[in-house]
Amino acid sequence: MAKYEELIPNFLSFIKENTQSNPDSETIPSSQNQVEFIKKLANMLSDLKLNDVHINQQSGYVFATMPANIDDKVPTVGFISHVDTAAFNSENINPQIIENYDGKSVINLDSAGEYQLDPRVFPSLKKYQGDTLITTDGSTLLGADDKAGVAEIISMLTYFRSNPDVKHGTIKVGFGPDEEIGTGADNFDVADFGADIAYTVDGGPLGDLNYETFNAAAAKVMITGTDVHPAEAKGIMVNAIQVAMDFHSQLPDYDRPEKTSDRQGFFHIDDFQGTVDHAEMSYIIRDHDRDRFEARKRLFAGIANQMNRDLVLTASKLNLKISTTIWVKSWLSIRKSLKLLNKQ
Repeated sequence: MAKYEELIPNFLSFIKENTQSNPDSETIPSSQNQVEFIKKLANMLSDLKLNDVHINQQSGYVFATMPANIDDKVPTVGFISHVDTAAFNSENINPQIIENYDGKSVINLDSAGEYQLDPRVFPSLKKYQGDTLITTDGSTLLGADDKAGVAEIISMLTYFRSNPDVKHGTIKVGFGPDEEIGTGADNFDVADFGADIAYTVDGGPLGDLNYETFNAAAAKVMITGTDVHPAEAKGIMVNAIQVAMDFHSQLPDYDRPEKTSDRQGFFHIDDFQGTVDHAEMSYIIRDHDRDRFEARKRLFAGIANQMNRDLVLTASKLNLKISTTIWVKSWLSIRKSLKLLNKQ
């Protein structure tokens, strides 16, 4: 019998539910599907007989407490994960389970072999020889970011409930919305959560603990062009696609995710839509150093301001929106969590 026998079934159940966040929403949480999923998690926490299970109205998080089963005074430890998934197809997720992976074979996600996980492209696959892997069929995201964290925390709580001889201090847990769009952290109610220290269970290799955060901003560039017939375009047309390309070309060439590592910052364009008369680009701006982060935002806004000055005699313009938040990324494996709690 597996030590955490409900871990994979819970995970597979969780990822079937579309809980994508909505960056254009003004509600908290940003999507109704997150609201409904968090209610289900609240019921699961109640079934586990946790105390003070409630949904915080400020943030949309569900909080709960597992009381200590020791008399010693120890810090209250919290574990947090988010329920929303990234902006990619989240419907009809079809997970595949590869048991005892050999660490070298190409994994065909779909029957036609159009989508693959190849160790030559993803060398980290070699680390998982002998492990069980869960993948999608290539047409959707999997939702492991961060349904895996949710399932792990639920399994930890179930383990402690089933093994009262394993001693631990007071444990706080929180499952929340809108991490992918930044607003979840903005609205998190620290006082209501009530932990002395806390870990976000979210991705990373088994046993890996990150204790440092980065500064992040989301930026959206909206360009209004001037569309006329190409035969009459000279001196009149302003092609919004070309303006977008000109904007992007002024960003530092090597400050991109694919050319940076560790604490190096970057500008990351993650969406582009365009026609001659209208174009939009979405960016992530990120840097560990706060001063360099602010300088990146100034550079970004400065490019937009200068291009608007260049367009002043036309009917075209750039609109720029930069929203800033600090995304805390701390990862702790469930095994390491249990070891830390057992030591207390």
